[in-house]
Amino acid sequence: MSRSARLLSLLQALRGRRYPVTAAELARTLEVSERTIYRDVAQLAAQGAPIQGEGGVGYVLRPGLFLPPLMLSEDETEAVLLGLRYVDQRGDEILTQAATSALAKISSVLSPSMQSVLTAPTAITGPNGFGFPKDIVPLPELRTAIRSQLRLELAYIDGERRSTKRIVWPLQLGFMDSARVLLAWCELREDFRFFRTDRIQTAVAKERYSGRRVDLLRELKVHLQKLDQRDP
Repeated sequence: MSRSARLLSLLQALRGRRYPVTAAELARTLEVSERTIYRDVAQLAAQGAPIQGEGGVGYVLRPGLFLPPLMLSEDETEAVLLGLRYVDQRGDEILTQAATSALAKISSVLSPSMQSVLTAPTAITGPNGFGFPKDIVPLPELRTAIRSQLRLELAYIDGERRSTKRIVWPLQLGFMDSARVLLAWCELREDFRFFRTDRIQTAVAKERYSGRRVDLLRELKVHLQKLDQRDP
């Protein structure tokens, strides 16, 4: 096993533990010496891995962002960069700033051999086109309602320019090529519905909806799969 692969295996072994694990146990798991574990832990910590503990007591990987070059292959790095460029093109102001910041962080830890993925990528996003229609309700407000599981009372203009009122349970924001949509459970229709964000005139936050958002997202996934099956 190469040293890079061993370091990654060590991280994976720590990531799967809720409680401190000794160097001796890690050494048995990875089939290396305890001395190697001490040296590898020190190297990972120096690179920014949030590892806490000490020899003889045990180590634990605390929550935190850690993305050294060894974590991603060339193809994986290119996939991440492609996604960030897509967000930079089509995201709202908050996500665009976040994508720029994330790209800078990733670029700073890319090894010299991986810099070509950044400067000469083999895949790029398409043209920006004509941009998105302007949103009346700021997307950060919708994102806050999604994260807080708040019911929203929408004043909405449909595709035929008719005004309607809806109470929805916001679940996700979708970024399409020519529009953004709010994916939600509609109390009126008792089903999942998509609402173009540029047609939402007002969005008044109400109390939390019942249940868990993660469960509704599973149901939404099944709903979308059924829609895909209908589309020839």
